[in-house]
Amino acid sequence: MNDTASFGYRDVPAQEKAGLVRGVFSGVAPKYDLMNDAMSGGMHRVWKDQFVRRLKPRAGEAILDMAGGTGDIAFRILKSGAQVTVADINPEMLAVGVARARKKGIDGLVWAEENAETLSFADKSFDGYTIAFGIRNVTDIPAALREAHRVLRYGGRFFCLEFSTTVWPGFSDVYDAYSHKLVPQLGKLFAGDAESYRYLIESIRRFPDMPTFARMIADAGFAQVKAEPILGGLVAIHSGWKV
Repeated sequence: MNDTASFGYRDVPAQEKAGLVRGVFSGVAPKYDLMNDAMSGGMHRVWKDQFVRRLKPRAGEAILDMAGGTGDIAFRILKSGAQVTVADINPEMLAVGVARARKKGIDGLVWAEENAETLSFADKSFDGYTIAFGIRNVTDIPAALREAHRVLRYGGRFFCLEFSTTVWPGFSDVYDAYSHKLVPQLGKLFAGDAESYRYLIESIRRFPDMPTFARMIADAGFAQVKAEPILGGLVAIHSGWKV
């Protein structure tokens, strides 16, 4: 791992990033839905539905949903009858998810405080690994991808939903203006926190484009790696298989 890591547009000592990211998500955890609505114009709900359809979870499978603290992906997967473990490095995010599950009358989920780079699970523990809007906040992304590969059984699949770089002419300029100027102001107005929202937008800009991230997934050992762009690549679903 490099000695430095990106934290928005800043480069910080790598050992400090996890703490800085935790500070961001500890602050925004109670307003997580608002955060996603502000950053996606409410479209994140549609994208998550599409993401889980692509995963095709089945009854009896064991799925690890990494960085899934608030339960958005897990609640969708659970409808299939799969067994879902929700893992997140941030206990405040997990607490929000547990509270949401209780309010919805949902049980049967396993909740675990985990670092994506150093998972505590045994080799070949899961049939599927999902991570939605979380991989860009990891300090050492290649390490997290290797861990995803390690904990999957042979024939298991990796699915990642993340903001990326749109290739639609003109649309990127519109979204840049919206995200850089309006989203932090919405964060200040509704959550009293412009800086955390500014970081989240900046972290999107620093994340690798679709071909680069696909190569990183392949380098971690996955086969049949694919990238499915949404809105020209503003968001992308990356997938790969352990064979």
